[in-house]
Amino acid sequence: MDSAVIHRRRWATLGVLCVSLLIIGLDNTVLNVALATLQRELDATAGQLQWIVDSYTLAFAGLLLLAGAWGDKYGRRKALLIGLLIFGGSSLWAALCETPTQLIAARAVMGVGAALIMPSTLSILTNSFTDQRERKSAIGIWAGVSGIGIAAGPALGGYLLDHFSWSSVFYINVFVVVAGLAGTLFIVPESRDAGAPKLDLVGGLLSVVGLVALVWAIIEAPGAGWGATKVVVGFGVAAVTLLAFAGWELRHRNPMLDMRFFANRRFSVPAIAVTLVFFVLMGSAFFLSIYLQTVMGYDALEAGLRIMPIAAGLVFGAPLAMGIAQRIGEKVPVVFGLVLLAASFVVIAGTEVHSGYGRVLTSVLIMGFGMSFAMAPATEAVMGSLPVEKAGVGSAVNDAVRQIGGALGVAVLGSIINSVYRHRMVDAVAGLPAQARDAAKDNVQGAMHVAAGLPPQAGGPLTGTAFDAFVNGLHVVAWVSVALCVVGAVVAAVWLPAHAAVAEEPELVEAK
Repeated sequence: MDSAVIHRRRWATLGVLCVSLLIIGLDNTVLNVALATLQRELDATAGQLQWIVDSYTLAFAGLLLLAGAWGDKYGRRKALLIGLLIFGGSSLWAALCETPTQLIAARAVMGVGAALIMPSTLSILTNSFTDQRERKSAIGIWAGVSGIGIAAGPALGGYLLDHFSWSSVFYINVFVVVAGLAGTLFIVPESRDAGAPKLDLVGGLLSVVGLVALVWAIIEAPGAGWGATKVVVGFGVAAVTLLAFAGWELRHRNPMLDMRFFANRRFSVPAIAVTLVFFVLMGSAFFLSIYLQTVMGYDALEAGLRIMPIAAGLVFGAPLAMGIAQRIGEKVPVVFGLVLLAASFVVIAGTEVHSGYGRVLTSVLIMGFGMSFAMAPATEAVMGSLPVEKAGVGSAVNDAVRQIGGALGVAVLGSIINSVYRHRMVDAVAGLPAQARDAAKDNVQGAMHVAAGLPPQAGGPLTGTAFDAFVNGLHVVAWVSVALCVVGAVVAAVWLPAHAAVAEEPELVEAK
């Protein structure tokens, strides 16, 4: 396509990319609200429910690098179209599933589609906006839409479940995909790396095995225990395979991901910042949702609506952050964003059982602005540090650290809050029968269920103790999040360059 045509269509292209990106953000958080309904309607076990969520995450994270490299070589628009078709078709399949096993399989295929869609959107954006100032603004919008999907998911899921069957959370994807396909076919330009060599299949296989093993171990750790044999083996396989991937890429004439890019602090430091943002974001979304629905007593829709103000910070913060980055570089807004995120968790750390919604509202508003200030400029720094022909792989790295950070956030922060809760509940459940004791000690919802079957003089104190124990856990994970955000801010302040020239292709060593 003529470059002048591409230039004229760049903002329309951004609109199509944002529509395509929206379904990725919405998908998991919409589904999370529907898990209880799925358990009831499909008679799914707790393990099957976990894999309905995690099969998607595994396929998504595992295939990102390979999908990004494929798009660079064979066409990013083509990758986006194929990804949308796979995602839409598997969403329709998911809506028609009758068993948990079928739904797990459908969700895994959806992850394949997402792995093609996500890096394609950012790499097409990078190639469509050649002016650096405009590209910063476009990435700000892209980052805002990415977060809005995550923030809006619980409210949308709650509304759909209130008015329609559980399958509606998948049918909604089909409608969005149709809009994305139409826009991609008629508006989005094709781009590829004209000098791309044969696809690095060995590197691709190593990256898939390593990332799948890493994410699988992270997912399994909270339930099985971080020292469980299978978890340790999973982390070991991930470490060995990813080290082998790095060694192969360093020696390959035409690597899928040139590991020397990580020596560029404008590439590696923002990647760390993005990881931390999604670590605390996905972890906080997990425990805030539980807090609102149990301790504060809201239903799924009400809780989702009360988390949604985070979107205000994302909508207004991302363009503002990129405007500042245009004038003074990415360092200051990234550091400021991480400091704001830390402040939002300080607010959460002051939450008590009887705190009103005002404290939650304050924290999510600050969190939204913090996310946008940290994420949008960090994404621009990652993409701006690479040659434009490597946009697909660069986008895949950015997306992979988001997925790994999010999975770690839910696993690590979830494990911490559960450990604190169980420790605090030991004395409160000591006099209960074994089955009731285990249920009440396992989680706050289980304690509420047990308390409902006890006389008021026993049930009331048990519920109160469970709420206190959960809020104590909330305090601990909030302070852990504060510490991580502060560390990230210091790292960015010390090592992230404000501006840098686009990375040059390093001289590569021929494979032997």
